[in-house]
Amino acid sequence: MRVAHRRTTTVRRLTALTLGLLALTGCGGPDDGPDAGQAATATASATASVTSAPPAPAPDGTAPSSGPSATAARWAGTKQFVQIGDARTVGGRTYLSVRPAEKKPHPRFEAWVIVPGEGPYTEVSMTEDAQVLLSVPLGDAKHPAAYTRAEFVGRLTARPSSDRALLGFDLSFDGQGRVTRVQSLYTP
Repeated sequence: MRVAHRRTTTVRRLTALTLGLLALTGCGGPDDGPDAGQAATATASATASVTSAPPAPAPDGTAPSSGPSATAARWAGTKQFVQIGDARTVGGRTYLSVRPAEKKPHPRFEAWVIVPGEGPYTEVSMTEDAQVLLSVPLGDAKHPAAYTRAEFVGRLTARPSSDRALLGFDLSFDGQGRVTRVQSLYTP
């Protein structure tokens, strides 16, 4: 009976995720605040669990040697809402340690409340031409502005890990599971 319940739950989650992703294709600009469709998408995305461990580092302790992780491959061609636990640049490539999280509209402001995820972080790489858009508190303004990958890594790693748990990011992945776009959410 438990297996049937898990299958039903999985089907419901996948249906919610699919509907949420369809809602993402709706109209709206970068200056729009949260709406019900975005909140539903965030909730649906957060229910997709990550069960794979991060890839093993290379013998020299730098970049993963076996390519993208299973999770990164599953995220290929999608958008995900995540927390970023750490970021680093090695040999010109930028790597992010990410795990799914949830975002909810702030009850009083035109902003987001980040609900931290659980489970392991997964390492994913960014493309060389990845777009980085940051808002307060990681960026300098309420509205997203463009930053370089190096500025992003520097700003993120300068914050204590306890502060990073309160930040949320929308990531877009290419067909190979590499991050092509990072956008931090405005949180007061």
